[in-house]
Amino acid sequence: MSDFHLVPLSELQKHKSEKWRAFPSDVLPLPVAEMDFPVAEPIRRALKEMVDNSDLGYLGAIPEMGEAFAGFAERRFGWKPDPTQIRIAADVGVGIVETLRVITQYGDKIMINSPVYPNFFTWANETHLEIVDVPLSRSDEEINGSPWLLDWPGIEAAYKSGIKVHLICNPHNPLGRVYTKAELERLVQLADENKVIIISDEIHSPLTFAEQTFTPFLSLGDKAREVGITVTAASKGWNIAGLKCAIIVTENAAMHERLNAIAPATHYRASLLGAFATVSAFKDGEPWLDQLMVQLDFNRKLVSSLVEEKLPKAKTHMPHCSYLSWIDFSAYSIGTDCAAHLVEHAKVAFVPGVRFGEKFSDYVRLNFATSPEIITEAIDRVARALH
Repeated sequence: MSDFHLVPLSELQKHKSEKWRAFPSDVLPLPVAEMDFPVAEPIRRALKEMVDNSDLGYLGAIPEMGEAFAGFAERRFGWKPDPTQIRIAADVGVGIVETLRVITQYGDKIMINSPVYPNFFTWANETHLEIVDVPLSRSDEEINGSPWLLDWPGIEAAYKSGIKVHLICNPHNPLGRVYTKAELERLVQLADENKVIIISDEIHSPLTFAEQTFTPFLSLGDKAREVGITVTAASKGWNIAGLKCAIIVTENAAMHERLNAIAPATHYRASLLGAFATVSAFKDGEPWLDQLMVQLDFNRKLVSSLVEEKLPKAKTHMPHCSYLSWIDFSAYSIGTDCAAHLVEHAKVAFVPGVRFGEKFSDYVRLNFATSPEIITEAIDRVARALH
């Protein structure tokens, strides 16, 4: 019998995570990027065995991690990274921050492309870097299946201006956009020409839908491996963020050696449970992941149809990865804090768009990794509040 199933709202409201504690019980929470589905059986089995055996000590050497991730990447993406060039951090944020500490200096320039995961701004500020934001733009036409376009003249100008790092989110949060191989190859060429390091946050890659092809940055050849670093985790794909484990991946001897300057404690600050749960996810979690993607595919189409039917002035698009919808409410003239208005008047919580970039205050990010009933109730509440 499948261990993948929907969880009723009454049970979800007993959860202790931030998603279910941040708002009053009469508010439907659809902000934080965690899922409302049971954790995969192989992960639960591994955790139970460790707890039952009182195996709750410190994290040490774990060669199983490199082997498990390399196997998953080869099966899922046709890419087989070097298992010996995979190091551990407590989460993707820690991995990126600790990487930035050793490849940049105070005041260096880092490029991002908003709207993008809010912590990209946080991590740049934490490492005292100057942010160069080259926003994506929305087009009335879809290119490569997405209305959100990279500003190539702006990106090229920023590369030539002396940026040291380009931090990319691929697949993209909140746009659900998967960069094409041609786009990534163009970035590789620019990085090679301008001595820029590209850090690719690929945490959402296991959640790529079937109609898209996810291209791991480091799979693009020797030049990509010379300029690239990937940071990723099983935490989004298998809903285990609270277990605290991510990986930093290189595929170039010089880059690997450069990252040896990362403090050794970065490894030990990750969780023993998280590390072995991650191994279980990458090694044995694909059957559950495949079931999840069927449900998420249904849910993304449900969100699109409900928005079109019940919120006709709102704009959204079909995401090609993960479980996040990016919705433009500007035509409703709600005001400067769209998300706060919807919490107060619709009793539904979203992530405010302004957190993803100053230009996006009319947007919200909706998390649809929940039951169709909760999604439908949320859109119904918003529709009633706006009419």
